[in-house]
This record gives sequence, structure tokens and C-alpha cells, in this order.
Amino acid sequence: MKKLIIPIIIIIALFSCTKKEEVETNPNEKIQNEVQTYLDKYNTDFQKLLAASAEAEWQANTKIMPGDTITEKLVTETGEAFTNFTGSNENIEAAKKYLQSKDKLSDLQVRQLNVILYMAGGNPASAKEIVAEKIKAELKQTQNLYGYSFTINGKEVTTNKIDDILFTSKDLNERLEAWESSKKVGIGLKDGLENLQSLRNKTVQSLGFDNYIAYQASEYGYSTDELRKVCNDMIKDLWPLYRELHTWARYTMAKKYNKKVPDLIPAHWLPNRWGQEWNKLVNVEGVDLDKALGKKSAEWIVTKGEEFYVSMGFSPLPKSFYEKSSLYPLPEGTPYKKNNHASAWHMNNAEDVRSLMSVEPNTKWWGTTLHELGHIYYYMEYSNPDVPIILRGGANRAYHEGIGTMIGLASMQLPFLEEVGLVEKGTEVDEIQMLLSEALDYVVVVPWGAGVMTEFEYELYANNLPKDQFNAKWWELKKKYQGIIPPNERPDESCDACSKTHINNDAAQYYDYAMSTILLFQFHDYIAKNILKQDPHATNYWGNKEVGKFLHNLLSPGASVDWKEHLQASIGSDMSAKPMVDYFAPLYEWLKKENEGRTYALPETL
Repeated sequence: MKKLIIPIIIIIALFSCTKKEEVETNPNEKIQNEVQTYLDKYNTDFQKLLAASAEAEWQANTKIMPGDTITEKLVTETGEAFTNFTGSNENIEAAKKYLQSKDKLSDLQVRQLNVILYMAGGNPASAKEIVAEKIKAELKQTQNLYGYSFTINGKEVTTNKIDDILFTSKDLNERLEAWESSKKVGIGLKDGLENLQSLRNKTVQSLGFDNYIAYQASEYGYSTDELRKVCNDMIKDLWPLYRELHTWARYTMAKKYNKKVPDLIPAHWLPNRWGQEWNKLVNVEGVDLDKALGKKSAEWIVTKGEEFYVSMGFSPLPKSFYEKSSLYPLPEGTPYKKNNHASAWHMNNAEDVRSLMSVEPNTKWWGTTLHELGHIYYYMEYSNPDVPIILRGGANRAYHEGIGTMIGLASMQLPFLEEVGLVEKGTEVDEIQMLLSEALDYVVVVPWGAGVMTEFEYELYANNLPKDQFNAKWWELKKKYQGIIPPNERPDESCDACSKTHINNDAAQYYDYAMSTILLFQFHDYIAKNILKQDPHATNYWGNKEVGKFLHNLLSPGASVDWKEHLQASIGSDMSAKPMVDYFAPLYEWLKKENEGRTYALPETL
């Protein structure tokens, strides 16, 4: 027996050394395992509650019927269950406790804990009654917005019809009637916005945020002041070009309508209800997409969009996408309405992806469809085992919009249009007119998104803008940032801001679109120059697997990475307007010559 003592002692010693080495190499194993157990359960519960809430919201947006108390009750119940979970004191306390040991945790664990706290900020249990009120108020606001019946001369019209008039009519009286019709919905939403202003602020203040826009800005890692500076810098970088576009537009529309050139643009002169895109002012000869698409079906647009993504190496859309989405306008006589604002939905942060659109065979819906499918494919890319459920989002919100909008840009370039048969091969076009059309879309949106929308919501939430000043402030900002004025004195009860979807149900996030525009030109510039080796003004992504690989690497990490670091790693640059300014440089020089001798209404600097 004595002979066995030494070997046993040696084995024990070796075992002890091994355990000691394990402890030394991973001293944080215990806390990491504890946190991971918590996070695994959180993700599972989150997904289940998200799916139920999203399904109810889908029903509320695709089948809007007056007095539908069943759907309203379902939205309220599932919404409350979801917010009760994400905002629970238990989850807030757990996240805060574990973050005290963040130096011992993995980066992925810390990111999830921070997201848990961010989500809790929107609906903390400490403000449970306010959160419940906010859910009901937001549902009511959505129902009032999308259940509204637009009329012109007493006849009910769709928003597509209003848009068509603003796109095509040269009759200023008809245009004024359509524009005013589009704004009347705001009257019934004004009180609701005032209520949401208070509820949204109170909700986030209970977790230490100053106001709702400060809360939303924090997702980017910005303070409110930092966000406003970023937005202002974007506008400043593009202001010389926007000023030239504004001058050109004033003179062009005055000639079109046979009117004196105005100093500032009357809102109903423009081809968009909010003046956020003006590309319908230009008809690029040689490219008549409306005519070409008019020969196609709405279904062709959607399936062709899917083929495009598949050609780059992405997977086909799941069968459930077509079974569950609402892609086309409701047939005449349908006893209910639907939300007409195009959107993409990630129902369970996994395989259930859907889109809500009203696709018709025209240029607007061609670009919009490819944009929304960009969101869908982003969802599909980051729905992978390496990305936890709660990190299945864009690297930041602007990434999502940037990818969708970049595809929209690429889908309008001549080589791509030739590839899909929408223009004949060898078609010659005026390149400056093509650039002008693009600028009237992409450049114009920046002062609108980073200026008007962001500053209005800053005033609304940070400065508690009084209800009786809503409309005056709105038009003050429209004048400053866009050089646009109302066509007539607005009635006291008006709330023209409320006619914009995002003011009501996607609050304090519209700067996403401006940032996404800057990002999309950075991504596109990189793809054109480094992968395709093509002129950024004339690219064709179709069928290029290397472009697909780049996009896969850009999209698949979702929100599991720092967005600034990911941008630098992907394209070797921080966020910058330079690629966008460079892209439109030939147009800028052309506009300066075109505007020689004309009077500028906007100041040289903002």
C-alpha cells in the first residue's frame, strides 16, 4: 500500500496544478457563466414576447377597421407584456449589477447588457403606468393616422393619388388641393402628439435620460448636443450644393408654372408632400422607367428585386415572406384599410421576415421595393448563430437605412437598368441630368432629415415645445433648412408636422436617414472603386459575388460590433460626406454656371 502513496500524491499535485492553471488562464469563468445563463434566458424570453407583440402590430397595420377593439386589445396586451419584460426592475437591476463587473465579461456580453438597459429606458417598470398610457396613445395615433380618409373636392382619394397629382400636375390649383388634403390629417393628430410628447419624455426620464431625443441619440453613443453637431456638419458639407439646387429649382418651377420666380419655394410646387425629394422635377431623356415599368406587373418588381439579391450570392427569400407579407394595394371595395407607408418587419428576430408595401409598377415603387428588400436581407444576414437575438439589428440604425438606400441608388444606374431590361443596351443619356435627378433625391433629404425633422423633434422633446407653437416652429425650420414656405396662411388648428409618419410612430430617429445617405455614398464609393473598378456614376452590382461578399461581411455582425470601428474596418474611413460631395462635384460645377446671373435666396452659409 505504501508504494501507491507517492503516485497518488503526484496525481493529486498534477490535478491541482491543472486546476490552478485553468483558474489563472480564465479567472472570470464563474461570473461569465453566470452572466451567460442570464443572457440566454433573456434572449429566449425576449424573442417569444417580441414575436407575439409584432404579430399584433402587424394585424393593426395591415387590417385597419374603425371600432376594431379586438385587435386594439391584442396590441395593448402583447405590447404591455413585451414592455413589462424589457422594462422590468429585475432586468434593469441584473444588467446594472453585471455591468459593474464588465471588465471581467466578454465584449459580446457587455453589448447585450447595455442593450438591455437601453431597451428598458423606453419602458421602465418604474414608470409602468406611464408606459401603459404611452402604448395606448401610440396605437391610437397610428389608427388615427392610417385610418384617416383623405378627400379632394369631397371625393375620397388614396395617398398614391395625392402623390400622383404632385408628381405630374401642372395645374397649381389642383396641386394646392392635393397638398392641402395631405395636411388635414394633422389636425386630428395634434392633441395626440402633445400627449405623446409628455409620455415619451416621462418614460425615459425615469431611467435618467433628460428627454426622449437624448434617449434615442444615446444608441449612437452621442449626447443630444453631439447628435445635433453631427447633423449640422452634414448639412454644412452639402449646403453649397443644396443652395445651387434650390436656386435651380426656383427658376425651373417658375418657368414650368409660368409664374414669377419666388424667393422661397411654395410647398405645393414641389413633387412631394413634405418637400423631402424633388427628383420628379427632372425627366432624364432616354430613360423612361415609368413607361417601361408600366408594362410590368407589381409582382414582377418584387420578384426581380429578389433575383437581384440572389444574383450577388444571397439566399432566396423564405416562402413565408410571400405568404405573410402585404405587398400590394388593397383591392377596391376592401372593407378595411392598411398602413400605406412602406416598411420591413423582422417579426421574431429570426426567420420570419415580412414587408408592408403597396407596390405598383412605377419608378417610385421600383426603388422603394429594392430599398425594403435591403432591410429584409440585412435581417436575414444577421440572423445567424454568432449574433444573439437582442443584437440582431443594424450596427447602428443608419446602417440599415444606408444599405437599403444604397441599393436604391444602384438600381437606378444605367448599366444596372440595362442588365434588368428596363432600358435598351447602349442607351445614351445626359449624365448631368442623371446626376441632377439623383441630387434632387439624395442631397435634398439631408437638410430635411438632419435639419427640419431633427430640430423640430429636439424642440418638441428637449425644450417641451408648446402645442400652440407646433406649426409655427415647423414652418420656421422648413424655411431655414429647406427654403420652403407654406402656400397660404396655415389654419390655427393645423399640425403639418403630424402628417409625417415618423413624427407620430417612429419618433426622434429621422436623422437616421440623413446619416444613412452619407454612409450609402461611402459604401457605394468603396464598392465601385475597390470591387467593381467602375465609375461610381455607372455601376452594375448584378451578379457580382464579390459585392455580395463585401455586403455579407458588412451586414452579418449586426449590432454585435461597434459601428464606428466596423465602418473603419470595412472601408478604411470614419463617417464622412466627402464621397458624396465628390460624387456630385460635376453637377455642382454645372449648376454654378446654370445659375449665373440668378438671385440666390438662401445664405452662403447656414
